[in-house]
Formats: sequence, C-alpha cells, structure tokens
Amino acid sequence: MGAPFDISYIFNFLPKLLTTLGTTLLIVICSLVAGVIVGFLIALPRLYKVPVLKTFSEIYISFFRGTPILIQLFLFYYGLPEILKLVNLDLTRAPVLVFVILTYGLHTGAFMSEMIRASVSAVDKGQVEAAYATGMTAFQAFTRIVLPQALAIAVPVFSNLVIALLKDTSLAFTLGVMELTGKAQTLGAISQHFIETYIALALIYLAISFTIEKLLLKAEHRLLKHEDRNSSVKKVFGIRKNISYRRIIAEMGSGKGGASL
Repeated sequence: MGAPFDISYIFNFLPKLLTTLGTTLLIVICSLVAGVIVGFLIALPRLYKVPVLKTFSEIYISFFRGTPILIQLFLFYYGLPEILKLVNLDLTRAPVLVFVILTYGLHTGAFMSEMIRASVSAVDKGQVEAAYATGMTAFQAFTRIVLPQALAIAVPVFSNLVIALLKDTSLAFTLGVMELTGKAQTLGAISQHFIETYIALALIYLAISFTIEKLLLKAEHRLLKHEDRNSSVKKVFGIRKNISYRRIIAEMGSGKGGASL
C-alpha cells in the first residue's frame, strides 16, 4: 500500500513531470513526421492499385493495426538488432529512443495511410472529371480540387491519431525511456504517493490532448472556409458540396484497432 493521500503532492509532482515533457513531444513529433511519410508511401499503391505493392501495403497495414504497440516495441528493440547483425550492421549501441521513434513512426504510418486513402477516395470523382473537362492537368486537379477537400475530411481523423499517439507514448517507459509515464513511475516508487502521481500525469496528458484538439479544430474550420470560398466554382459544375465524415470512417474500417487483409 502507498502513503496516505495528500493533494499537495499533485502540485509538487506537476513541475517534476513537466521536465520530461520534451522527450514525450519529441517522440510524438518525430513519429508523426515519419508516419506521414510512410503513410503516403503505403497509401499510393492502394490508391493506384499497383499489383505487388498493393498486397505489401495491405499486409503492412494489417500487421501494425492488428498487433499491440507494446509487442511492436519489443520486436523492434530486441529483434531488429539481431536481424541486422546478419548483414554486419551493429545497432546494439544505438539509443533506445531511436527504436521507440522507429516503432511509433511505422505504427502511425499504417493508420496515416488509411486516413490518406480514405480521404482522397471520399472526394467525388465527378469533380475531378469536371476539372479535366475545363482543361486542368492531373496535378492541377489534385492540388486545386482533391487536396483541399481531402485535407478538410482528414483533419478530424488526424486529430484522433495524434491524440492516440500521444497516449501510446506512455508505453515507451517499458524500454527505459524517461518520458512522462516513466518519470511518474519513478516519482511514485520514491514517494509512495502513487495516486497523486497519476492524477498529476493525467492532468498533463489531458491538457496536451485538449490543446491539440482545439488547434486542429481551428485548422479544420479554416479548411472548411476555404471550401466555402470555392462553392461558387462547384455550382458552375453543378456539383453538390458534401464532405462525408461517415464515409471516411467507413473507409477506415474499425479505426484504430482493426485488421483486415
């Protein structure tokens, strides 16, 4: 049993936990950048139906969506160096943060690819055909017609993915990374005030998640205003403006946690 509850410890622990916030945000930012890049690379074969690469993309997505992130962390941290030893590449001295960011980046990339594919697919193909009819090139049609709408559709899902990634970083402490949760574990073990430690930790995660949600909500509204400014162009083509969030959710299947080949 821990020490008796003392609310003052919550306020004492907050600044101590915030000293490791930089590590948590570093993992989130680097993983997002890697995830977006990987997501585009994985989504393209499925969008353009490239035979062999499409199958590889589906297997990749099924693995990272269908297995726990904790198992993936262990596989990459303990398994990858052993595999690379076969090609005389020694990663045993590489910082653990490298394996953490790599794992989270590849994991996030699987969900990003589904978001990208579903967002682009949700845009009415008739709009692209109308753009071609007016003389636009494929690149112009994508950047002027498809991309703005796809971004507006993707922002709510992207927001969920970012917040989910933030919460998933709490598992990095299992490999010895001293991020928010790892610091909370240490403080709790030293002081024996576990409840106060985790309340302080929950407050920090809640504040960050709330901030991310509000910032991305503003970005979504900004993109939707851009859509409104272009509504007159769509009326010329006789196209009904409709951004369907239900469609993108349906396209992504069961969201974070599903797996299908």
